[in-house]
Amino acid sequence: MSIIEIEMRGPLTSDSYQKTLEFLQKEANFKKEKRRVLIDYSTFLDTDGFSSRTLDIRSRITNGEGEMIIKQGAFGGSDVRREVSVPVAGKDYLPLVEAYALMGYKKGVLCVRNTMAFEYKGVEVALIEVPGHSYFFEAEIELDKEEGIEEAQKVIRSVCDELSLTLYSDDEYFAYVETLNEEANGVFDYEVDGLAKLESVLREQGQI
Repeated sequence: MSIIEIEMRGPLTSDSYQKTLEFLQKEANFKKEKRRVLIDYSTFLDTDGFSSRTLDIRSRITNGEGEMIIKQGAFGGSDVRREVSVPVAGKDYLPLVEAYALMGYKKGVLCVRNTMAFEYKGVEVALIEVPGHSYFFEAEIELDKEEGIEEAQKVIRSVCDELSLTLYSDDEYFAYVETLNEEANGVFDYEVDGLAKLESVLREQGQI
């Protein structure tokens, strides 16, 4: 079953990350710490850049549990997208990636992310570390139907204002992603590396 994901993002410094984390640890409900490795195939499918992206095709493994992820909708600093997640057991993540390759999705951006996720006033606030590089946040509400999108956006903005979190514009977010791709993310190329490089990263990150 698909969900509708209303999500907004913004930058964090190391200081604002720590300050927001300490506040949420006291005032919010802790949901989960997420250690994640993901492959974003969409970057190598787009011909007109991020602004034209309406489909995200990803595989990811979080805390040892794999998923096939498809997101449909505009991509940016704030977005509303329909998401379908198909879980697989951790031992089946590498076969999942191989299945993607057989379907033609052979090259993707390889990302490592560490997340502390909380629920605060009905909003999931995720503080995300790009190891050795930077921090950002995502604030999200999930709906099972399109009714209520505008109200959810208002709630997210209100929570971000209360937490003194600044939201990215689309252009600012695109620039940040470009920076990550140049400085922090890697590239997974099945035709060049097979599964060996990915398996090494997963073992290093404790995912398998």
